[in-house]
Amino acid sequence: MAQGDRSIRVRYAPSPTGALHLGGARTALFNYLYARQQGGKFLLRIEDTDRARLKQGSQSSIEEGLRWLGMEWDEQPIIQSERKEAYAKAAQGLLESGAAYRCFCTPERLEQMRAEQRARHEPERYDRRCRSIPREESDRRAEAGERFVIRQAMPLEGATTFHDLVMGTVTFRNDTLDDHVLLKSDGFPTYHLAFAVDDHESRISHVIRGDGWLPSAPKHLLLFQAFNWLPPAFAHVPLVLGPDKKPLAKRHGAKDVLEYRDAGYLPEAVDNFIAFLGWSPGTEEDVLAIDELIARFSIEKIQASPAVANLERLDWLNGQFIRRLSADELASRIAPRFSGVTADALRPLMPLVQERLRTLNEATEMLRFFFEEPRDYRPDQLVPKGRDANGTAAVFQAAAERLRRLPAWDHDTVEHELRALAEHLGWSSRDLFMALRVAVTGRTVTPPLIESMAHLGQAPVIARLERASASLSNAPER
Repeated sequence: MAQGDRSIRVRYAPSPTGALHLGGARTALFNYLYARQQGGKFLLRIEDTDRARLKQGSQSSIEEGLRWLGMEWDEQPIIQSERKEAYAKAAQGLLESGAAYRCFCTPERLEQMRAEQRARHEPERYDRRCRSIPREESDRRAEAGERFVIRQAMPLEGATTFHDLVMGTVTFRNDTLDDHVLLKSDGFPTYHLAFAVDDHESRISHVIRGDGWLPSAPKHLLLFQAFNWLPPAFAHVPLVLGPDKKPLAKRHGAKDVLEYRDAGYLPEAVDNFIAFLGWSPGTEEDVLAIDELIARFSIEKIQASPAVANLERLDWLNGQFIRRLSADELASRIAPRFSGVTADALRPLMPLVQERLRTLNEATEMLRFFFEEPRDYRPDQLVPKGRDANGTAAVFQAAAERLRRLPAWDHDTVEHELRALAEHLGWSSRDLFMALRVAVTGRTVTPPLIESMAHLGQAPVIARLERASASLSNAPER
């Protein structure tokens, strides 16, 4: 694929038929990394010519997902539905050169043809019935208002061979290629025509896309030849599979990109995760931020075999990237998930949870007790196994009295006093601390108890112990 001195220009070209999923995000990321690594341009093109499949809000959702992942495009997005005239002009040029022809076959006739092919166990493709219509007759029928599509006249002999940057040398027999539709009867182009026109006019140097498009590559190369345009280089990347070796989907637990954002994942972690689906830097490094991915990326290291996604690894990666954040940055990312709580209020609490978090959303549950009183106590959680409610209520009162007399409120002083209380009462420190944890936080699993009490403050801790004691005293006997 001769590229000469062409500058690197790549594009991500989604159809707005749904949200941005992990497989599509990976294709976008490979394009983005290559452009940035090569000092080139990353473009966005919205392929919305299949009007029947459009979904309201899909384009904005895709764009939001790309921005969240840090993939900002370099030029104004191309919207294919706004470029019908350009495609019609290109199709007319192919008609005039003989590289395409009008097809007047009705949908009923085409369906009958396909049914007969299926009955004969033959590939379903156009039988080229209209290819032999003389140009004069074709012009006359079109001028008379007869509906038609424009099809590409594929070569009937020989083969089309090209070098794919991922798959290697690929060859297709030309007699297996369909005379596919380029321009539909409603004036909208098919993917194939719009692809060629837009990639040519955008000066795209490399087409990095999923290998589902590999069978279309010879059609596209022949289309570029028919236009007498220099074609781009191709790199077809394999599918992303789930553990069952079927295409990754929601049934495997995969989410759309913005769902990962809402679930508390960091864009850095999602970028790292999808980058390693079928690519690696060739070293032991496996936790790389976007700048590090850019520095190490190369098309040559994309694997030709499908990648199997292990979604549990994303949880692990997310924890790794959370631990890379400063306390200020972590607090600022958690704050929008906390109603009425500022990053400044969260910042001192970050050391309590940073090593424990897998997602940002977990922080809201872990830290909620700092900002909200426990609402209701469950006696079965407050009272340790083997103890009774009245005795536990008395222990809470004793703890409150001891803590009220402390001259200083810090970790070491609080811990020393509580351990002394456990020994005085004949309780194990484990039982006492578990009961205190529920009394102070309302939860059985929290950040470290003593550190939490030190941050919460003396008066609030004492008030919660007394409230927990009262709740046990008033609880009905079991």
